[in-house]
Amino acid sequence: MKVIYTVLLALILLFIIMFSLENTADVQLKFYDYFNRSLPTYMLIFLSFLAGVIFTGFLGIVERFRLTRTINRLNKTIRDLRREMKSVDNPPYVEAQTPSGVSETKS
Repeated sequence: MKVIYTVLLALILLFIIMFSLENTADVQLKFYDYFNRSLPTYMLIFLSFLAGVIFTGFLGIVERFRLTRTINRLNKTIRDLRREMKSVDNPPYVEAQTPSGVSETKS
């Protein structure tokens, strides 16, 4: 399995290197008069990809915190319900004996 992982990693790195070498043309980036810069095409694509990965990671962290909070709330509800069940739990049923030997049931 390590060999397959290494081969796939090498192929991906080779693709990235070949992509970078083929897309070296400059792209002019402008934002009114505040920003005017030239970047190679591959750099613009990689930076966009990196920004997407970071943004998705932050969304994942927020979702994980939300789910953790929900799990804690549900666990607290379970604990409370178990405590309530123990407090309401009836003692075992015992028949009362009368002196004549006939058993009576409790109502």
